[in-house]
Amino acid sequence: MNTELPILVLGAVAAAFAIISVLIAGLIGPKRYNRAKLQAYECGIEPTPHAVAGSAGSTTGQRFPVKYYLTAMLFIIFDIEIVFLYPWAVHIDALGVFGLVAMALFIVNVSVAYAYEWRRGGLGWD
Repeated sequence: MNTELPILVLGAVAAAFAIISVLIAGLIGPKRYNRAKLQAYECGIEPTPHAVAGSAGSTTGQRFPVKYYLTAMLFIIFDIEIVFLYPWAVHIDALGVFGLVAMALFIVNVSVAYAYEWRRGGLGWD
């Protein structure tokens, strides 16, 4: 129990700090609400009512631009690549040829997604 006690104390202090900070902010923070603050914020795109399933002829909703999804896909591609490359780099000696071949196949697979992203214009920021 002596080895876990400092970790438990640190966790309790962190949880208490988080709870007390939220409570104090709610008590002393400004409470001037207006219509703009109460509206939903959707990634810089003005929120519009979406079409409800079952409503005949309802076309009030608009679609997100494809560039939004391409940016999300780009983040996922590189995030997953980094998550797998770090442990591989740390244990490259122990993995041997199998690890080298497996990582080469992984990088080829990620490169296919990267090439698709590039051809679809996801890397152009204009």
